[in-house]
Amino acid sequence: MFSKTKDSSSTPDPVTSISSEPKRSTNQSGVPSIISADLRVTGNLKSDGDIQVDGHIEGDIDSATLTVGEGAHVKGHISCESVRVCGTIDGAVKAKSVVMAKTARVIGDIIHDSLAIEAGAFIEGNIKRLEGAGRGSSVSSSGASATSGSGGSSTSAGSTAPAAAKPLAS
Repeated sequence: MFSKTKDSSSTPDPVTSISSEPKRSTNQSGVPSIISADLRVTGNLKSDGDIQVDGHIEGDIDSATLTVGEGAHVKGHISCESVRVCGTIDGAVKAKSVVMAKTARVIGDIIHDSLAIEAGAFIEGNIKRLEGAGRGSSVSSSGASATSGSGGSSTSAGSTAPAAAKPLAS
């Protein structure tokens, strides 16, 4: 019994380890930073983790992932790995993956690798594919050669097709 009392005195040791856990979860960025609906921010936001905006931001946003809530308004450029837009953005969006909900409103260019747009979403601006992506750069190259001389690209495509057909016949 006395040893159990001593174990309960060792309880502060787990408390010490608990105090070190918030340091780890801050580094892991498991919980998104939330800009609530009643918050208005003027200035740029930069995060290595996730940001969820439900309020108003006047400034650029740079993060791993960004969620723009239905009532949110962002006035500035966005550069992220992944963006989900349900609210309003006045500015350019550059991300590998962009998802626009039916309530989304973007006034500005969208530069993407993957884009999904629900019916009802509003876009006023250009939509461009990210350059440097494997599929994107080869499409750009063939598009450029087709502009230079479409006969040359047709010839190379024609010579590739018979070569592919010969191994199948063998």
